[in-house]
Amino acid sequence: MRRNWTREELILAFNLYCKIPFGKYNQRTKEVIHLANLIQRTPSAVAFKLVNFASLDPYHQKRGVSGMKNAGKLDREIYQEFSNNWDDLIYESEILLNEKEGNDSLQKQAIKELENLKEGKDISRVVKTRVNQSFFRTVVLNIYSQKCAVSNIDLPELLIASHIIPWSANKKERLNPSNGICLSPLYDKLFDKGLMTITNNFEIAFSSRLEKLSDKSSFENFIKKFEGNTINTPEKFFPREDFLEFHRKEIFIS
Repeated sequence: MRRNWTREELILAFNLYCKIPFGKYNQRTKEVIHLANLIQRTPSAVAFKLVNFASLDPYHQKRGVSGMKNAGKLDREIYQEFSNNWDDLIYESEILLNEKEGNDSLQKQAIKELENLKEGKDISRVVKTRVNQSFFRTVVLNIYSQKCAVSNIDLPELLIASHIIPWSANKKERLNPSNGICLSPLYDKLFDKGLMTITNNFEIAFSSRLEKLSDKSSFENFIKKFEGNTINTPEKFFPREDFLEFHRKEIFIS
C-alpha cells in the first residue's frame, strides 16, 4: 500500500534538498540513501522528492526542471513554509534530523553553551541561533561549490557565508540562502564594509575609495583584476535582486 508523505518527512527532505547539489538528487547518493533509511523510504522516493522541490525553485523552473507530475500540494506548502520562516523551519528540521539519527549533539551543544553563558541568557535561543547559523553556512558554501564567488579560493577554512542584507537588518530573510554569498575573508570584509557590491547582473563593483590604496600592486592584484567580473553563481538559491539592491543602496560606498 502506498504511504503518503508526512510533514515531518518532507521537512527532512527539504533539509537535504538545501544541503546537497542538484547533481546529487539521485538514488545512488549516500546522503539520499542515509535519509531514506532514517525515514524508511526508498532512495528513489527520496530522490524524486528532491527533484519535486527543485521544480519549485524559480532558477530551476527557468531551466525547465518540472519534477514529477504528481508533485503534491504538501510539497509546495513545505517549500513555502521554509521560504516564509527560515528561522523556525531550519531549526525544526535540524532537531528532527538529530532525533532520527539518535544523536545527542544538540543537547551536548546546549550544555556547552550553558557553561559559557552569563547568567540570565536564554540557552534555547542561543542554541537555536548557533544551529541555524551552522545550517546557513553549510548551505551557502555548498551551493557555491565550496569556492569564493570572487576569487575561486576553495579552502573551506578560508570561506565565509556572507550576508547580502546584514544579519541585524532583516530578521525574516537573514537565514534565507538567497541572502548568502560565499566569500573569502578579504572580499567578505570589503562586502561587509560597503567597499564592494554586486550588480543585478552579478557583476563585481568596487568602491572608488580603494583606488587610494598606497600599495598599487595590492590594488591591481586583489581589486582591479576582478572589477566587472561576474561572480561564480550558485546552482540554486540565486542572490535575489531586491537583496542586491538593498546592499547597493544602503551598504555600498561608491
